[in-house]
Amino acid sequence: MASLNKVFLIGNLTRDPELRYTPAGLAVASFGIAINRAWTAKTGEQKKDVCYVDINIFGRSAEVVGEYFSKGNPIFIEGRLQFNQWETKDGQKRSTLRVVADNFQFIGGTAKRPGGEMGSPSKEGKPPDMIPEDVNLDINNEEIPF
Repeated sequence: MASLNKVFLIGNLTRDPELRYTPAGLAVASFGIAINRAWTAKTGEQKKDVCYVDINIFGRSAEVVGEYFSKGNPIFIEGRLQFNQWETKDGQKRSTLRVVADNFQFIGGTAKRPGGEMGSPSKEGKPPDMIPEDVNLDINNEEIPF
């Protein structure tokens, strides 16, 4: 039987990315996004809902996200779901479902420039949220710890 684990999400960062490195030197960025949904109920009432999703991204992509994204920035994420279970020290069972991003894209608005300032298009007309063409976003899946 075939299986598929693929997600596509567009949302806004709920916090600044937390960038860290594994002992092997692999970059890992963790952040959350909020995905808004609006609809009209059968009664005609406008309804709104927000879904919060935790994201992990690895390798050079993690470094780029850590450098160019901050709370509130919109982002497109392509990835897969990952379910983790563990037991706390006091014996309680815990679990979490998160997205491991395989790819991302800048979308709309402005992004954090290196140095932390927000910006609009530069004098050359190139938006600051564009990844330089010489950036290699390839990651080695064997270095990912799970």
